[in-house]
Amino acid sequence: MSNVTTTSVNLSKKDIDPITLTDGAVAKVAELIAAEGVDEVLALRVAVKAGGCSGFNYDMFFDSEFAEDDVTREFAGVKVVVDAQSAELLNGSTLDFSDSLQGAGFHITNPNATRTCGCGNSFS
Repeated sequence: MSNVTTTSVNLSKKDIDPITLTDGAVAKVAELIAAEGVDEVLALRVAVKAGGCSGFNYDMFFDSEFAEDDVTREFAGVKVVVDAQSAELLNGSTLDFSDSLQGAGFHITNPNATRTCGCGNSFS
């Protein structure tokens, strides 16, 4: 019989850096927010949802409602919000935007993902 010890680390909002945006991502998100043409403050919400072929899916959308336990960061005037549970799964991730001959889109590089699928939106 082996003794297995598991350690649970509860990081505070201050210790978690859920996602960093590259300059390309900041520029594209700012452009998309401006195109929305609304008076309310919009933030890019990045979340992790159960599902997908590898266990979790990334979800991104603009949001104007924020919870007390959301982790909020700002990059060159672009506000990014992540719920507490997603923040732990995303901790240390980078969001990039690229526009090339092969297509345009956002891509998340997540150091916590042990496995990803071909679609790039699902991980475990």
